[in-house]
Amino acid sequence: MEKMNQTFFLSHGTPRLSIDDSLEARDFFKSWSHKVFQHKPKSILVISAHWDTEFPSVNTVLRNTTIHDFNGFPEPMYKLKYEAPGAIELGKRVKELLMVGGGMKRVDEDTNRGLDHGAWIPLMLMYPEADIPVCQLSVQSSQNGSYHYNMGKSLAPLKAEGVLIIGSGSATHNLSKRGYNVFTDSSVSWALEFDLWLRDSLLQGRYGDVNDWEEKAPNPRMAHPWPEHLYPLHVAMGAAGDDAKAEQIHTSWTSTLSYSSYRFTSSL
Repeated sequence: MEKMNQTFFLSHGTPRLSIDDSLEARDFFKSWSHKVFQHKPKSILVISAHWDTEFPSVNTVLRNTTIHDFNGFPEPMYKLKYEAPGAIELGKRVKELLMVGGGMKRVDEDTNRGLDHGAWIPLMLMYPEADIPVCQLSVQSSQNGSYHYNMGKSLAPLKAEGVLIIGSGSATHNLSKRGYNVFTDSSVSWALEFDLWLRDSLLQGRYGDVNDWEEKAPNPRMAHPWPEHLYPLHVAMGAAGDDAKAEQIHTSWTSTLSYSSYRFTSSL
């Protein structure tokens, strides 16, 4: 079993990532196993923005089904499947770490839920063989960045157990402002400003500022009217550890949706 010393935050952008070869981010995800992360993990834990619950929840299933949780997209997208094995033992281990190590009073197990598009679309491009067990963990949008950072810290032991921890969300996510070009339209300059602030904060190790993003970031509520797409970042950041070094491994845009993605590397 190979120990992991890296965690990741991946911006998954639009569901069209699943089929649209014109998206620059699609090439990034498809190059994952030979350019970004060459190690094959024992299992994968995905914290997805698209599973938002009152209490932390893990899915514990034998095999993951594919949840097409989006509307109004081309019909072929609804026929795509990514049926990776479930990771029941990992789910129970996550629950143990959150309750015993993290002091959480309640962590639920969902024995029916499969993978939402925040998990299966990136994984379909990264690991198309669908042969690595996958478990999902939900976010709690009623909580804050520090809560999710501490959740990640509780999950840090998983790295030594061969688990790849991925937060899947979006560096910016304001769906009411689609259709603009961030490089030519000054009315959406907030998107670039937030994205650059996030990049600089992470690369400079100012994780406390990122935890307090609602107070420290420029235009926080324009970039994220709701916080669920940013919280997977905090979990990945916390799981990496306070001394981890951040690296931006991709950046591109679809309108005001940033695909900025990050690797966090800690000492083994």
